[in-house]
Amino acid sequence: MSVEGINILCNTIVLASATILGLLLTLLGISSGSGSKLKSQYYYQIVVIAKLITVLFVATLLLFQMLNIPLTQADNVPAHWFPYIYWSTILLSSLLSGTLITAILMLYKTVLGIIWIMGISKKHPLAVNEKENEE
Repeated sequence: MSVEGINILCNTIVLASATILGLLLTLLGISSGSGSKLKSQYYYQIVVIAKLITVLFVATLLLFQMLNIPLTQADNVPAHWFPYIYWSTILLSSLLSGTLITAILMLYKTVLGIIWIMGISKKHPLAVNEKENEE
């Protein structure tokens, strides 16, 4: 089992998720400073991304802590446990990597929406149009 490789993966995911949370604050600042009114659905997207990234951050830290328990040096750990530990580690690291990819794709979609609203065209499903503004 490559615990060292999974430790590096955990470090990378923790750094990436913390960076994404900071980028979400920047995204909120940009969107609030824009001249366009945004629908609440846009802010719900940001909330979902923030929740997903926070869960990812905590889960990765927990996996990182579990991997740093010196099981191979313990005398009372039965040898038949190691395949289960191996496969659970592989499964958890795959889930965490997939969650990070999902969060980045969601962030990409949200950033692309703000680019369309602010820079390219005011007509976007997340922008409030004039008809909705009058109501």
